[in-house]
Amino acid sequence: MILFPAIDLKDGKCVRLKHGDMATATIYNDDPAAQARAFEDQGFE
Repeated sequence: MILFPAIDLKDGKCVRLKHGDMATATIYNDDPAAQARAFEDQGFE
């Protein structure tokens, strides 16, 4: 199985969207670069 990590951004923060709706954005990380490093640390290429 191949997984592709994705980072959605809103106002410079990492968010999760419900059904792609920006009005439902939940902030998960204030630092997109830190989130990308976390994915890399977990083995994503």
